[in-house]
Amino acid sequence: MTKESNPTSRNPSRRRKLLAKTILGFVLLWIVIAYVVAPFAWERSAQYDPKLDTNPRITQTSDRHPGDPLNVALIGTAVEVQAIMNSANWHTASALGLDSDLKIAVDTVFSRPDDAAPVSSLYLFGRKEDFAFEQPVGDNPRHRHHVRLWKTDEVGTDGRPKWIGSAVYDERVGLSRTTGQITHVTAPDVDIERDYLFECLGKTGRLKGEFIVRGFHIQLSGRNGGGDPWRTDGDLHGGVIQATATTTPAPAT
Repeated sequence: MTKESNPTSRNPSRRRKLLAKTILGFVLLWIVIAYVVAPFAWERSAQYDPKLDTNPRITQTSDRHPGDPLNVALIGTAVEVQAIMNSANWHTASALGLDSDLKIAVDTVFSRPDDAAPVSSLYLFGRKEDFAFEQPVGDNPRHRHHVRLWKTDEVGTDGRPKWIGSAVYDERVGLSRTTGQITHVTAPDVDIERDYLFECLGKTGRLKGEFIVRGFHIQLSGRNGGGDPWRTDGDLHGGVIQATATTTPAPAT
């Protein structure tokens, strides 16, 4: 008579428990690596690699790695920026938080539209974006147009603020190539998103004029903080918003 060398082979319940523990162990290991170890390692490497933050025309992640390239600019007050974006059917993104994060996760899984899904924060001038707008595509927040805007210290000829930003398209949800965290994966051709944004703004009839800063970027390709590749022709597109009655400079007396 022979004896079974593996007692679990005779006990399906025990096998299931062992499998569940193994899967749970892998999940916990992934969480620790993706959300603790990898971000710490990336933050440390940013401190020792000066090449990563020598281009001021690219945003930064919270751990000071290159983010998305800047490719758009607007001139107008905060109220005017909000108004033209809403008129163009771009919605203000929700602030990051547990409630909004859970909502976008559920909406993504069940393919439900979310006009105000949160976007991750990027940094410029030492602070995160002042505005984040998005336009959903279809019925699922895994696809969307979005733009982040920062107010600069400069003003236009009429004294209104200048804003600079980064317009990028989220094409799917996946794992970050750098940390393994769950995130949006962005489309590489950022010029398409830049041009689409100004197509939308132009249709509102609220733009007084447009301009292009040729050769704004010397670096024409790279990777963002999630490891997604990007490329550009190097131009920054800008627009001057029609001043409202409350912001039009008073005539000289």
